[in-house]
Amino acid sequence: MSAASSALTPGSAGSVTVRLAQRGLIVLTLINLLNYLDRYIVTALFEDLKRARMVESDLGLGALVTGFLIVYMLAAPAFGAFGDRRSRTRLIAAGVFAWSLATFLSGLARNYLQLLAARALVGIGEAAYGTIAPALLADYFPVRTRGRAFAIFGMAIPVGAALGYIVGGLIAPRLGWRYAFYVGGVPGLLLAAWVLRLPDPPRGSQEAAPSAPAPTAVSWRATLATYGHLLGQRPYRLSVLGYAAYTFAVGGLAAWMPAFLERVRAVPAGEARIGFGEIVVVTGFVGTLVGGWLGDYWLRHSRQAYLWMSGLVTLCAAPFAAVALSAHSPAVYYGATVVAELLLFMSTGPINAAIVNLVSAGERAAAVALSILTIHLLGDVISPSLIGAISDAVRHFTPVSDAESLGQAVLIVPVAMAVCGLVWLLAARASRLAEDAARVAAH
Repeated sequence: MSAASSALTPGSAGSVTVRLAQRGLIVLTLINLLNYLDRYIVTALFEDLKRARMVESDLGLGALVTGFLIVYMLAAPAFGAFGDRRSRTRLIAAGVFAWSLATFLSGLARNYLQLLAARALVGIGEAAYGTIAPALLADYFPVRTRGRAFAIFGMAIPVGAALGYIVGGLIAPRLGWRYAFYVGGVPGLLLAAWVLRLPDPPRGSQEAAPSAPAPTAVSWRATLATYGHLLGQRPYRLSVLGYAAYTFAVGGLAAWMPAFLERVRAVPAGEARIGFGEIVVVTGFVGTLVGGWLGDYWLRHSRQAYLWMSGLVTLCAAPFAAVALSAHSPAVYYGATVVAELLLFMSTGPINAAIVNLVSAGERAAAVALSILTIHLLGDVISPSLIGAISDAVRHFTPVSDAESLGQAVLIVPVAMAVCGLVWLLAARASRLAEDAARVAAH
């Protein structure tokens, strides 16, 4: 972390100091890790919850993810409005505390509706963090190193998700599924106070031309106008739509891969969860870091480098994902899974940096909020439940086993990856054309 952070030096007069920026990156990254641990721990417990009869169907399992995401995406626009006008560190601290408490309460659930409600409440806290943290991070680092900063921040996504699988795989067989939620929830209750010690620099302080101070009053008419302005920008719109297809694929894979390995490939439960978690940790760490550095390197040659690279690597990931979900040899499907995950994670830093770079500094929290709403509404709100519903339907209408029905349902994932890659390439082209048009108009 120190070697990477040393290269990420703030570079404008109004910015925070190097040490404070690096401390902010470390704290936000650690909390992002916890964010994804708490988000994905429930997917590691799918089979335990079904055996405990907390959930009766695959659709019900998928709905535990969907319920969280519906609340998350609906709360995001409100936090986006506040995040561009109010104290960002206080809002983040409140969000971390809220989602961690809800994770702890998940372990106290006595029936399915209570569990679903607790998982849905996690979405409120994560909406505060998910919308505001990227905007705060963008004001810690200049444009030239922002891809690397977001790559380090993004490395917490696979590591946190993997820890969710690992915590579930280690705790549930020994102490029961309830204790997995307890272990996931407690750290955030302590980390929330740490956020309050972070600096909250002026918005746009790292830009060549800093933006005007953000208004403190929240005008919903102005907020709606901001969202309308963002939707009118074709490069931003295409970037977010591509991200929705990406989120559909990654969300479906993350929700069902441990159960797929256990049910379809007959991998023992602990090995399926921990093994997949280990793959996600390694490929996520390497892929995200490499993607961030490559994106910054290619940015010297093209202002659309983040989008070009994200589109190409995601297109390349699609055929490997198809092999991973259809091959029967462990050497083949594990190998293909490693390559697919590595390529997918290479776009984590670049695509998030691209989205904040496409908009003005005063609109970043709103842009991230609108992105969250869209990518989840069209992405992983749908995919976990849709895969579960397809699995149930295939089993109901054809004479196949639970394993065969789930094996057919997950094949929708690589299709979404291919769509994502194509849309991001279109976004890169649209961004280049928009810049060319603006340059011609200026002359």
